[in-house]
Amino acid sequence: MSEKKEFTKETMLRAADEIYFVPEGTPLSTQLVKFQRNKKKVGLVVNEYGDIQGLVTVEDILEEIVGDFTTSMSPTLAEEVTPQNDGSVIIDGTANVREINKAFNWHLPEDDARTVNGVILEALEEIPVAGTRVRIGEYDIDILDVQDNMIKQVKVFPVKPLRESVAE
Repeated sequence: MSEKKEFTKETMLRAADEIYFVPEGTPLSTQLVKFQRNKKKVGLVVNEYGDIQGLVTVEDILEEIVGDFTTSMSPTLAEEVTPQNDGSVIIDGTANVREINKAFNWHLPEDDARTVNGVILEALEEIPVAGTRVRIGEYDIDILDVQDNMIKQVKVFPVKPLRESVAE
């Protein structure tokens, strides 16, 4: 049987000592070498005031340097997206927003979130229920399925019909 460790001030301080911090603005190639030397895969990015700005992983850096890469376990865009006859598109919540924007010539926000789920949660600032409709930019989005606090599937209605968007 595994023994449960008691959460104490000491265990919290020990865990905090193990956090790896990355100065904001560190060049990607430099940080990749630092991750390798320090045997780390994840770091918290801090600004000049010591405020946490975000999280960076080795995978994030590699994707920025060599482009998106997938494993055989990852679904393809064709598996995550189903165009409908009415001009709408059914999309999995885990679909990559950047790939969707490229494929359909759309302009969903890519600034902070990487997935459709993330974009919607950011816009709503809460976890929606199935049947919720949200407008993000030029897109009406119906939430079709939510499970385990995550949007699993949506139906997107672009203001511009799909055929017109792809033709541009």
